[in-house]
This record gives sequence, structure tokens and C-alpha cells, in this order.
Amino acid sequence: MSICYRADVFSFPIRVYWEDTDAGGVVYHASYLRFLERARTEWLRGQGVAQGELRDSHDLIMVVRAMQLDFHKPARLDDELLATVLLADRRQASFTVSQELLRGGECLLRAEVRIACLNASQFRPRALPDWLASDTGHGVT
Repeated sequence: MSICYRADVFSFPIRVYWEDTDAGGVVYHASYLRFLERARTEWLRGQGVAQGELRDSHDLIMVVRAMQLDFHKPARLDDELLATVLLADRRQASFTVSQELLRGGECLLRAEVRIACLNASQFRPRALPDWLASDTGHGVT
């Protein structure tokens, strides 16, 4: 079942542009990564978290550690997509989100993305910030 029907799922609309496609008007596989990244960035922004502020004020960056993609159907030029983000798991220095790309409720792609938290100055793992490590509270403090 699609995660998009859960109340705790964040969703972000995406339009497929010419630059996202191959010569046949089908979304090029690397474009899906950009769509997923945009949704994760907006998910954080929706919680009051600006990634530039995390880096500059908290010496923290979030990097993709691992990603598993399952392509179901192709997206095409001018499609209106919905990208979803659901926090699926938290560890000491990383978290996993489940993501989907949908077109009219039809799932085109599913992804599991593990994000590692690093000290920006040293590129070494660091503990999740309190706002992400707990079930309560959002935003940077």
C-alpha cells in the first residue's frame, strides 16, 4: 500500500520539464534523484529547518548514505507528480525516509533513503540533533 495515505506523510508537487527527460520524453533515471532530493529538502523546510543554517550555525550536514530505488512505471514530459517523504527509522547518527513518486495516485517509484548526519567541518558522523532524534518538537533550537 502506498505511504501517501498516511497522515504523517509530507508531500511535494513536481512538474516534469523537458530538461528532466530523455529524447523520447521519458524521465531520465537520474532526474528521479533530484525529485526525491527536492521533496526531502522541502520536508525539512516544512519543519523549520534550513540546511544552510544547519551547516553555518550548527556545523551539521545531512548526506545520502544509501539509497534503494524501485522503478514501477515511467514518468513523462509534463506529468504532474507528487513526491512523498515519511520518516521511517532513526538511529544514533542517521535516519531513513521512505519516499514515493506518484502520478494521479499511481506509484511510479518507491525509495528508501538513509541519511547520515555529519559534522560539516570534519565530515565525521555525529549524533542526530534533538529535534530529529525525538518524536516531539520540530525545527532547529
